[in-house]
Amino acid sequence: MAYRIRGLDPAQFADRFAMGGDALAATLSQRLTARPEGYYACRVSLQEAAPGEEVLLTNFTHHDPANPYRSAFAIYVRRDADEPAEFVDSLPPVLRRRPIALRGYTADGCLHRASLALADDVDAAIRALLEDRDIAYIDAHNAAHGCFAARVERYRGL
Repeated sequence: MAYRIRGLDPAQFADRFAMGGDALAATLSQRLTARPEGYYACRVSLQEAAPGEEVLLTNFTHHDPANPYRSAFAIYVRRDADEPAEFVDSLPPVLRRRPIALRGYTADGCLHRASLALADDVDAAIRALLEDRDIAYIDAHNAAHGCFAARVERYRGL
């Protein structure tokens, strides 16, 4: 089963980069500078921000069904990320070299199955979950911190 992973639309965050302190705080956001130790995975470009790069740390509702599985958490967005990344049948940098929790949801947004991928076995774990026809999509999260990393969708365009 082929899959696609797309970055978030940067337009939904663009106005926040122009906001001042109180207005920015009201959106549950902060402007930061990426430090050398990394860990600033942009949810638009699906790659790590470079040290010294400006990023937005913001609360984002990544799973919004009308049921108890609705979820929001902090994410990073690079200021210069102006185009959403797209990966078909391959993994973006933010899903490599770290433990990833994969949550498989039904079409109505209910959690159906989950899997934990360690190191670089994320591709195999995604494919195993997608073998279950009841799974409509998968949300990938950084296992250690719990933050949303990317949505994995079935892809029939190949």
